[in-house]
Amino acid sequence: MRHDRRLTRHIRTVAATLACLLLAACSAGSLATGSAANAGNTLTIGLAAEPANLDFTKTEGAAIPQALLYNVYENLVKLDQSAKIRPGLARSWSLSKDRKTYTFELVKDARFSNGAPFTAEDAKFSIERVTSDWTLVQKSQMDVVDRVQAVSPTELKVTLKRPSNDWLYRMTTRVGAMFSRTGVSKLATEPVGTGPYVVKRWNRGDSITLARRDGYWGREPHFASVVLKYFKDPTAMNNALLTGTINVIGTMQTPDALYRFENNPKYKVIEGTTNGEVVLSLNNGSGPLRNPKARQAVRYAIDHKALVDTCWGGRGKLIGSMVPPTDPWYQDLTNEYPYDRDKARKLLEESGQAGRTLRLRLPTLPYATACGTVVKSQLEQAGFKVKLDQLEFPAAWLTTVFKNADYDMSIIGHVEPRDMQTVFGNKTSYIRYDNPEFRALLMKADQGTPEEQITSLRAAARLLSEDAAADWLFLLPNLMVADKDITGLPVNNVSESLDLTGLGRS
Repeated sequence: MRHDRRLTRHIRTVAATLACLLLAACSAGSLATGSAANAGNTLTIGLAAEPANLDFTKTEGAAIPQALLYNVYENLVKLDQSAKIRPGLARSWSLSKDRKTYTFELVKDARFSNGAPFTAEDAKFSIERVTSDWTLVQKSQMDVVDRVQAVSPTELKVTLKRPSNDWLYRMTTRVGAMFSRTGVSKLATEPVGTGPYVVKRWNRGDSITLARRDGYWGREPHFASVVLKYFKDPTAMNNALLTGTINVIGTMQTPDALYRFENNPKYKVIEGTTNGEVVLSLNNGSGPLRNPKARQAVRYAIDHKALVDTCWGGRGKLIGSMVPPTDPWYQDLTNEYPYDRDKARKLLEESGQAGRTLRLRLPTLPYATACGTVVKSQLEQAGFKVKLDQLEFPAAWLTTVFKNADYDMSIIGHVEPRDMQTVFGNKTSYIRYDNPEFRALLMKADQGTPEEQITSLRAAARLLSEDAAADWLFLLPNLMVADKDITGLPVNNVSESLDLTGLGRS
């Protein structure tokens, strides 16, 4: 199969070269003239948030794995669009009877983009490196690992300290990315992975270009080049699609502008669901909202239906918790804190925090800035004093709010899958939620039967709601708009990756 793929690629290359010579329309090493969206076999996708750098082992934020996971880096296992775990660099795996030892059979012919072969030693290195070198809060997801053994170049054994329902799922996320033992010295600028693409160029403040690489072990993706183009202005992103500068709006930031595309036969509109809970983050550790009655007052003061209609075109789903409907333990908790302005006023007075000013510190992301003004207005109508300011995203917001917890309230979309444990289960997280009962429920869910996992995580989500640890404004929809001939776009966005490997053109 490898021989056939190389022969096909060779024929295609020769044909493309002859076509260029005959038409005198291209030059070596350059894209075809015209708009970027129509430059040869190139796909251009518009996105909102650019990575701060390319190292997701030391830098928070969803933009880096969105661009690189499954495309540049691969995992032993990956999520498909239905949130099922599928083979990746591991072609199969098994679990021991005591539910503590995973045995992975690895693919035989994968290589990193630096030429080094991928073996079980690299997988061992990658898993162990999470606890030794990573600085993100997600590194704790590997704490359950007891030992890792490279049995042979293609066989890996991972033994856990205890049974874990969650660990294999986490291996589909950024913590499960496989790294080269000789390719981790410049991760922020030169990622080295086994995936079908490499980072060809990064024009900071504008775009990242991924190029399909020769010698990839798996199925070759359709597009030779994918440009991820970043827009601070959502209207500019819409206009870029209308003028042919991009082919896909990967994250529609102005739902009320969908009418420009829905009735136009040149485009297709995709609407599904995501993991992206838009959270009104409340600082449980310091400031006025350390008081539980003040947090409860905030929750009663928010008219969620009016908010999502006003700031997100009515497209978001109200869920009332940190669990999206795509997870088995989802339950609708929207009625736990129904909109009640009088009750909010009463609780605010009882809290002793009336008259204190709440700092609502927003990242410069369209949904946060649009919804922030609505939150401010609704809280003020319930008697709160609110000061709103904006912090540049990602750098300023990640440092000020996420790292230093210098805020009272913020708004952020937590798009990582199954992130209730990460955001609220670690008392050093920026929410500063510290509840031993909640953490005990998480532990019980992880070690128990699948039925006990569902029961315990439902109880944990309800406890978060009762404690008013945060307010959940709505669940972001997966809204994508694309040229009508683009195929393979996901209806539901359920992983950290914008997986480019299945995209094509009809």
